[in-house]
Amino acid sequence: MSWNPTIDPNTVNPDSIDTVIIPRARDIGGFEVRRSLPTPRRQMVGPFIFFDQMGPAEFLTDQGIDVRPHPHIGLGTVTYLYQGEFQHRDSLGTDQMIYPGEVNWMLAGRGVTHSERTGDDARRTGHSLFGIQTWVALPEDREDMAPDFEHHKKEALPLLSDRGATARLILGDAWGAASPVTMQSEIFYADVVLEPNATLPLPDNHEDRGIYITQGAIEVAGDTFDTGRMMVFRPGDRISIKAGPQGARLMALGGATMNGPRYIWWNFVSSSPEKIDAAKEAWKTADWSNGPFHLPPGDDDEYVPITPDMERMKIKNRPPKT
Repeated sequence: MSWNPTIDPNTVNPDSIDTVIIPRARDIGGFEVRRSLPTPRRQMVGPFIFFDQMGPAEFLTDQGIDVRPHPHIGLGTVTYLYQGEFQHRDSLGTDQMIYPGEVNWMLAGRGVTHSERTGDDARRTGHSLFGIQTWVALPEDREDMAPDFEHHKKEALPLLSDRGATARLILGDAWGAASPVTMQSEIFYADVVLEPNATLPLPDNHEDRGIYITQGAIEVAGDTFDTGRMMVFRPGDRISIKAGPQGARLMALGGATMNGPRYIWWNFVSSSPEKIDAAKEAWKTADWSNGPFHLPPGDDDEYVPITPDMERMKIKNRPPKT
């Protein structure tokens, strides 16, 4: 792969950093996540509209995560784990375990329902969980497409390495390589590991680019950024980052800027508030036989209802920062 090693990270213009995001901690039922997107200052990075760090967390025997069946429209969900495992079930009939280095890509389109739970094997012993979950907003002309699901093993994802920098390309294309996952828009998403003081140029073929540090620290233009920070960079600037003396691990993400901001309410994303209202009413009706949503086979004894508190939430449409 071509890392373009002539870029010196110490010569990058400090103004190249458009936004620095400090994630907010959120409780999702006894388990804390740290959310970087969306924020009041930045709704998306390319098509990425939601970005959660899960863990690292330790669970005792018989404990685990139980995200009950819930709906999505207008987006694709991406699950990527560093440690632990999840069992994914959805209304398409998918029943798929996901392990570290693999990727689950669920395309919601006009509507899908899924659940995520710790597998039975992991519950029998103490176990850990650490990973990233993201949502990718769909282009406006593909929001109503049929839902779909893909799973790709670790070995299927391109692994690129040069001068102490290693990147596993999860989605899209970057550094001359392409992921096998089917995408609906221009995008890139990579798990990057940097040895101490190693450098990494960000792809220059994408308009929006950002990084999220999951371990260690990195340096950009003489400034140091620690674990748990997301940096979003200005379009068009040549960007290179340098790992600190302990090395670093990060997620690199971005793609083409969307044609406009998206409306978001609960698990629904759309360019149209009317579509979100329709999805909300359909889920409240809970007509699993004739309605647009169906519960996952094998996990249809319960689901996440819309509560009165959720009813009071407004549909949000945050404009991009100018």
